[in-house]
Amino acid sequence: MKYNFDEIIDRKNTNSWKYDFSAELGKPDGLLPLWVADMDFRVPPCVQDKVKEGAELGIYGYSEAKSEYFNAIEKWYRKYHNYKLKEEWLVKTPGIVFAISTAIRAFTEKGDGILVQPPVYYPFCDEILHSSRKLVTNDLHLNNLHYEIDFGDFENKIIKNNVKIFILCNPHNPVGRVFKNEELKRMGDICARHGVIVLSDESHCDFVYPSHKHTVFAGIKKEFEQITINLTSPSMTFNLAGLQVANIFIANKDLRVKFNKAMAKTGYGRLNYFGLIASQAAYEGGREWVEQLNQYLQSNIDFVRVFLQNRLQGIRLIEPEGTYLIWLDCRGLSLNEEEREDLIIKKAGLWLYSGRQFGGCGEGFERINIACPRKTLETAFYRLLKALG
Repeated sequence: MKYNFDEIIDRKNTNSWKYDFSAELGKPDGLLPLWVADMDFRVPPCVQDKVKEGAELGIYGYSEAKSEYFNAIEKWYRKYHNYKLKEEWLVKTPGIVFAISTAIRAFTEKGDGILVQPPVYYPFCDEILHSSRKLVTNDLHLNNLHYEIDFGDFENKIIKNNVKIFILCNPHNPVGRVFKNEELKRMGDICARHGVIVLSDESHCDFVYPSHKHTVFAGIKKEFEQITINLTSPSMTFNLAGLQVANIFIANKDLRVKFNKAMAKTGYGRLNYFGLIASQAAYEGGREWVEQLNQYLQSNIDFVRVFLQNRLQGIRLIEPEGTYLIWLDCRGLSLNEEEREDLIIKKAGLWLYSGRQFGGCGEGFERINIACPRKTLETAFYRLLKALG
């Protein structure tokens, strides 16, 4: 490979949320962290070069993006995701969760129902509850180690709870599903029929594994395009979360006006200078890096699969179709939540994300970030094996 994803980079004492805040987050020191969605790889060289160039200028005043910024994103989505964007649709925010919070305030009132599909990225639920909206759940069902949608429950929950917004997560975090076109179409038809706005979080869309294909939800039908807030970001793809940049696309002008009004009430202004230049550089020159990264991630998944089959039969891999976050079924260990936490933290010295964090149906599961050097991943699983005795 051209890029060295095996390099071990010491991130301690860099104000890293992943490495330097164990005490503040109630964890003991010295744990090997595989929890938060933060890769342990350097960003593409083209991004490093552009950020260095910008830093050397020495002036960091108010900044905004020119059309070249949009053009880089548009080319990426047209070429790699078969979806044509328009510049007037673009609204830039400091993150996807910020955009979801803004959309909730823009399109719903207190008490309105908002639908999610647990086990799911927990900030979705947090934002719903913090906004005094009604959290409505359409749990994904595990069938032969594969998560499936209960479409009857999906529509019934929308009708019964007068749902106004559905938050779609595709590729799905944490279960790793990449929903098929027919699944998305069926959900979209239900939402369109009942006047439900779709917040489509597609932040992991560039991590999709062989035999699977990401479909931009808004691109399936013009009807869907008019009810969708398309949530994209370079943060996951290029490891830019710390630069706080997301690109939100809203084709429906009325929805876009309401969204912008809600955002204006937050007092938020423009993205930071480095976020803008890093995002543009990544989309312009980072494709080869992403392709090689995907190959490396697939080899990490292969390692985990074989290790579990041969050495840890009590833990089963939910085969990921996308994302660099793998979902492990640990129910075969016959441990309750407290016992499993004791095993993982105290005995194995690991910091993972408990499945319970993603909703009640995540009980007995663990989420692990595999976007790390192979040696780190091997160390984690051998620690777990040793802890199990």
